[in-house]
Amino acid sequence: MQQREQISVFDMFKIGIGPSSSHTLGPWRAAQQFVSLLQQKEVMSLVVQVKILLYGSLAKTGKGHGTDIAILLGLSGDDPVTFEVDKIDSKIAGIINSHQLVLGGEKEISFVAEDDLLFLFSESLPFHPNAVTFQAFLSNETAISATYYSIGGGFVIKEGAQGQQRLEVDLPFPIDTAGDLLHWCIKTGLKISEVVMENELAWRSEQETRKGVLDIFDVMRECMYRGCHVSGYLPGGLNVARRASVLNKRLIKNIPYNDYNGWVRAMRQTGTSFQNILDWVSCFALAVNEENASFGRVVTAPTNGAAGVIPAVLQYFISFCDGYSEQKIIQFLFVASEIGSIFKKGATISAAMGGCQAEIGVSSAMAAAALTECLGGSQRQVLMAAEIAMEHHLGMTCDPIGGLVQVPCIERNTMGAIKAITASQLALQSNPDKAKVSLDAVVKTMWQTAQDMNSKYKETADGGLAINIPISLPEC
Repeated sequence: MQQREQISVFDMFKIGIGPSSSHTLGPWRAAQQFVSLLQQKEVMSLVVQVKILLYGSLAKTGKGHGTDIAILLGLSGDDPVTFEVDKIDSKIAGIINSHQLVLGGEKEISFVAEDDLLFLFSESLPFHPNAVTFQAFLSNETAISATYYSIGGGFVIKEGAQGQQRLEVDLPFPIDTAGDLLHWCIKTGLKISEVVMENELAWRSEQETRKGVLDIFDVMRECMYRGCHVSGYLPGGLNVARRASVLNKRLIKNIPYNDYNGWVRAMRQTGTSFQNILDWVSCFALAVNEENASFGRVVTAPTNGAAGVIPAVLQYFISFCDGYSEQKIIQFLFVASEIGSIFKKGATISAAMGGCQAEIGVSSAMAAAALTECLGGSQRQVLMAAEIAMEHHLGMTCDPIGGLVQVPCIERNTMGAIKAITASQLALQSNPDKAKVSLDAVVKTMWQTAQDMNSKYKETADGGLAINIPISLPEC
């Protein structure tokens, strides 16, 4: 098992670029860390060549996930939070065609992708399936090498550093398990979201925390809104048509609007029938993950492949449960982040380690818990909702067709969102004291299931739908 760690809301929710937190954002961050290593060692001026070795899942599905693109941008000194997504193609084309890369934005070196960026399909490193090694060759005939593991959700560990983690701050309420969380809630009488805020104050001020969480929401909102208004086909060669914009247009019924707030008012006018709300929730989730598949800006929640579940359920709460207030949005995201951190500490949020149960399953549990507290549920009902949502994702495999985060990934976000709402409703109508299964038992079971799962169902595109759907992708 991974070592326990302190996890902030801003660790669980990261702003980045799609399509994958473990295969795009993680390698991007790893490349940035390697550049920083060279700068710390003051050898940037001596670098004449850089080689990148991709192992395991990063090799097998790296092309479809944009791993190569992310690494080149990271080595170039670009940041996934601020880099303009519409400049990705031109930036990468410039590197590939010129055979030149400006390392860290300061040292130009020769770079031939075919020779310097290697996909080692048959090799894997033992610590984690998502591994990348960077080698920098210097003019003094020495070399510097470092290996990094992208462990899910944009989290990156440098080889040799995983056992050197230390406590960053003194948290008033240290939490590793759902049992720990419930203990503090009972002892203090605080809601889960209030416990989270108290812990966040150990890192920064309340004002900074609130602003940061609302910034996260702004990116989610903008991503969803854009996804509902862009048509066409997704990149990658599967020729998957965008559906969110078509569904949005059909649902909105020619009600005029010109911004997000007007859109929310318009969707409320379309009615509150079960079918209508079901369609809207699916539309929200589709929109986010179609943007993610198009190298759009998204929020890992807790991963990119599952980025649509939490925004979809949050938007459902805003639009159809009158939850459009800053306080409610912060409360929602606080609860979701704490549930996600419990899964990360006790199991995994990496599909390469645990299959899709680790991504869609975890995001559904996070959303279910958040919705439950915001609708007035008790602390025990919140944990029960998370347990119900994950219980019915156990064993879900990750088998992306063509190694792309499109089929079945996009639709799975709609399913995860609907399951989250259902789980919340079940918990709110239940007595959690009579529950037979605890959240901690489900976390433990999920980890055991992940360990038993065949590797071909762990984001390798070696099994499941990935080998049973005939496709012909263009050469990358």
